[in-house]
Amino acid sequence: MTFEELDLSDDVLDALYDMNFSECTPIQEQAIPAALQGRDLIAVAQTGTGKTAAFLLPVINELGGRAASEKVKCVVMTPTRELAMQIDAQMDGFSYFVPISSLAIYGGTDGVGFAQQQRALKSGAEVIIATPGRLLAHLQMGYVDLSEVEFFILDEADRMLDMGFYDDIMQIVSRLPQNRHTMMFSATMPPKIQKLAKTVLHNPVEIKIAVSRPTEKIDQSAYICSDRIKTPLLCHIFSTVSSKRVIVFASSKLKVKELARELRRKNMHVGEMHSDLEQKARDVVMRDFRNGHTDILVATDIVARGIDIDDISMVVNYDVPHDAEDYVHRIGRTARANADGIAITLVGERDRRKFRFIEDFLGYKVKKGELPAELGGSAATDDSEESDSADKQRPRGKGRRDKQSRPNRKPRAPKAAAKNDGVPAEANDSNNQAQPAENKAEAPKRKKRRYYRPKKDKPKQ
Repeated sequence: MTFEELDLSDDVLDALYDMNFSECTPIQEQAIPAALQGRDLIAVAQTGTGKTAAFLLPVINELGGRAASEKVKCVVMTPTRELAMQIDAQMDGFSYFVPISSLAIYGGTDGVGFAQQQRALKSGAEVIIATPGRLLAHLQMGYVDLSEVEFFILDEADRMLDMGFYDDIMQIVSRLPQNRHTMMFSATMPPKIQKLAKTVLHNPVEIKIAVSRPTEKIDQSAYICSDRIKTPLLCHIFSTVSSKRVIVFASSKLKVKELARELRRKNMHVGEMHSDLEQKARDVVMRDFRNGHTDILVATDIVARGIDIDDISMVVNYDVPHDAEDYVHRIGRTARANADGIAITLVGERDRRKFRFIEDFLGYKVKKGELPAELGGSAATDDSEESDSADKQRPRGKGRRDKQSRPNRKPRAPKAAAKNDGVPAEANDSNNQAQPAENKAEAPKRKKRRYYRPKKDKPKQ
C-alpha cells in the first residue's frame, strides 16, 4: 500500500514525497487507518518497522487542518532522551508543510537546558515528545497545562516499564482528559504491558506484527567459552575480523565501564554509552562514533532500540541478551540499507540455556566458532547441545557416580534376615509379602529426638 492511498492531507503527502517515503510498512498500513478513525490502538512491532510514522502522521494530519494553538494537544512518551530527539527530528520532517510546533523534553541537561525547556513550555507547544521523569518534573512545578490534550502516545512501552517508569506514567495519565485518543506501541507484550493497556486504553484495536527474523545478510556466529576469557577473545576477534564501526553490547552499565577501560588499555579507540552519562556526554559519544573518531562503541541496550546508525560492520554480544527479541534488536544494528554485517555472541557458562532459547526462537542453530589455541582450543568450543546433554547425564547429589564408570565393583552381599520371634529365616523370607498389616502396627515406635535448647538469660534486675 502507498501513502497516497491513505486519507492523508496534501501537505503531509508532500512532506513524505520529499523524504522519499512512498510505500507503507506493515505496521503503518494497519495502524494509520485505525488512528485516522479515532480508535485507540495497541500495536506490537519491533524497532525499525516504521512505528514513528505510524503514530505521528495521524496526529499531524488531524492538527494540521486547524489553526495554530499554544495549548498542548499531543503528548508522546519515550523511554530515552535519544529516542525523544530522534522522534522530534522526524516530527520536523513530517510536518514541514504544516504549521505545528513541537518540543522535545528530556533529562540529563544542566540548569540552562532545563530553563530553556521551561520557557518553551510556557510559550506553548502543540506536540510534546518527552521522557516520563523529566515531563513529570515540569508538571510538578505547575506551569504545564495538559487539560486540552487530545492524543496520548506511548512509544517503546515495554522498555519504559522495564526502566521503572510505571508510576510516573500513571501520574501523567491522571492529569490527562478522560476523552482522548491513546495509542500504545511496544516491541513485546508481557503481562505488565497488558495491565497498562487495560488501564489507559478504551476498546483498542489490536495490531500485532510478528517479530521478523534477522536478515540473511547478517553472518551470525557464537563462541562457547568461559567468562574469564571473554575479553581476550574479544580482542582476538578485533584483530582477526574487524575493529572498525563495531558495537559491543554488555548487560549492565558497570560491565560497560569495565570493558571500555580494558579496551582503552590496549590502545583501542573506544566510546561507552550507558545511563550514567549526562546528555552532553552522550551527544559527544554518539557524534564521535558517527563521524568515525571512535571505532568501537561499548553500550547497554540503550543503543539497541530507536538509535539509527548506519554502516555498522559488526555487532558483538559480550553478554547474551535476556530475550530473543532483544537479540534481534541488537544484531539488527548491522546489515542495514542492504549492506552485509557480522553478529558474534560470546556465550558464557551461565548463558547457554538463554542462548538455546534464542536459537529455538530463530528456528535454527547459530554456527559455533572455534576458540584460538592460546585460549583453550577446541576444549571450550563444544556445542551447546553437547554441553546440555552432558549436564543431563551428570548425576545429582554429592558422591553419586554412573554405574558404568565402576564395572569391576564386587556385588554387595545380601542383608542378613531380620529376626522375627524365632521364626526361621527361610519362613520369614517366604512369608514377607503375605504378612498382615497388623504386624507393621505392632512395631515399636521410634523415640522422638529431643533437642537441647539453651535457656535464655534472664534480664538483669
